[in-house]
Amino acid sequence: MKMAKYIFIIGMVVFLSGCDYLDYDKTAGKNQEEAYSYFDNLNGLVSYMYTFLPSDFGNVNGALLESATDNSVFTWEDNNIYHICNGLWSPSNRIDDGWKYFDAIRAANSFLENYDPTALDRFEYNDNFDEISGKASKFVYEVRFLRAFYVFELAKRYGDIPLLTRTYDSEEINRVSMTPFDDVLAFVVKECDEIASSLPVNQEDFWGDVGRATRGTVMALKSRALLYGASPLHNAANDKGKWAEAAKAAYAIIEKGWYNLPLVTSDPLFDQLGGNTILNSSQLIFAKLDESKTNSFEAQNQPMGVEGAKGGNTPTQNLVDAYEMKNGEAFDWNNPEHVQNIYFNSSKKETRDPRLYINVIVNRSKWGKRIKIEEGGKHKILEGSTTTGYYLRKNVNPNVSLSPTKPNKIEHHYVIFRYAEILLNYAEAMNEWVGPDAAGEGCPMSAREALNIIRSSATMPAVEETGDDFTQKVRNERRVELAFEGHRFWDIRRWKIADSEDVKNIYGVKITKGEGFSYEKLRLQERYWNDKMYLYPFPEEELFINENLKQNKGWD
Repeated sequence: MKMAKYIFIIGMVVFLSGCDYLDYDKTAGKNQEEAYSYFDNLNGLVSYMYTFLPSDFGNVNGALLESATDNSVFTWEDNNIYHICNGLWSPSNRIDDGWKYFDAIRAANSFLENYDPTALDRFEYNDNFDEISGKASKFVYEVRFLRAFYVFELAKRYGDIPLLTRTYDSEEINRVSMTPFDDVLAFVVKECDEIASSLPVNQEDFWGDVGRATRGTVMALKSRALLYGASPLHNAANDKGKWAEAAKAAYAIIEKGWYNLPLVTSDPLFDQLGGNTILNSSQLIFAKLDESKTNSFEAQNQPMGVEGAKGGNTPTQNLVDAYEMKNGEAFDWNNPEHVQNIYFNSSKKETRDPRLYINVIVNRSKWGKRIKIEEGGKHKILEGSTTTGYYLRKNVNPNVSLSPTKPNKIEHHYVIFRYAEILLNYAEAMNEWVGPDAAGEGCPMSAREALNIIRSSATMPAVEETGDDFTQKVRNERRVELAFEGHRFWDIRRWKIADSEDVKNIYGVKITKGEGFSYEKLRLQERYWNDKMYLYPFPEEELFINENLKQNKGWD
């Protein structure tokens, strides 16, 4: 594959040099006019704003945010992720507070107030003028998308937030007031509607730069934002109109036909996970790209017993149970045939939904050699070994080597939007709006049809359930398809199911080897839950500074 230029290369240079460009620069000799008068400077400003995009490759000291859900357990219990699991976080002890997004929003507002599209006209006789002017003509729309994205990231954490759409001086910023969540969401949607058509559909239209926001990226943000706004956490009255708007936003992408869902077993998105091949996936909408080559994610998550492995995020039995048998039957611990063929049959062929093996390393999976997670097995006996009976597969690249003498590192790109999510957004919104099989105004595809596109890509039987059972199928499909992609933590909140026993009680498996293998489901943890945790606590120091900020309910 011929690799294109990466937007983040310049961005990282700007990032590492602090905020010189944003402050016009007292140290590097750039004044405001210079910062906005040269293409490289402008490109650096925009690239800097892309560096704030989220990528969860273990942001909490190696732990994924997913390890604060029923999908995963982090091996080392001294990790800060347990502050969430055990209810120890607070306004003065925050995890994943997202406060950096206010810095990104400030940078975006500064750019939008100072950018002059005619500033580059004096270079019209340069050989590369068409390219630089073409790229620069999209900068405003990219920045508006990024600002809307970061606003949404804050709103999904806190609900009501200060909505900052201009720059503020030091005194003003400490007096800003809260904007209700619905109004914040309306701003995000309005921005998406206004800028989408001004961005290209294809990355190729950025003259070889990849990683930039496209029209589909903007529409995907609108789809996600409206789905969250329609969900029980923010739609207590279950206003069907909100579900209708969410469905229409998702269908606006589906009907374009820009993306499609290949078989999971042949999708480049899951081939060399995290590496450059994901850019070839026909369902990829947007990712945060990182050119730097590392192996730290693999070190944190490969099976203990593999050279250099440290122990980390391990899938739960809760998640594994969510993957059906290949014939579409829900896995049942009371069915001896299911337990006997829990991962493989007597011919060593896979017996479960193929997405299980894409996301999870199970006992006797091949990872270089066969992984032995049974009691006394090589990959179970070391300190830091899995307590759940599983290891993480999603985003862990098998080509990485942790050998100190022959290390091999790769790029790790983080998927932010992909087509499968849009189909799942649509299926959920349509089901809540008109049910599983009806069409809606402007939405001719049924929820069932959309869901079965996902099922077909996984070579799983079509869903036939109705009523509440169909709703559970939609939610389960979202869980197994998007596992370890940064969704489960937010889904259990927006659905308001975090207080359920199925979510709080965390299970693993004990595997014993005899003539064959026997399996016993074990409860490992009971996670703490308090309803105040549906929203994040505002930082204590910010409340001291600004009396117009109000703490979220229960965190006082």
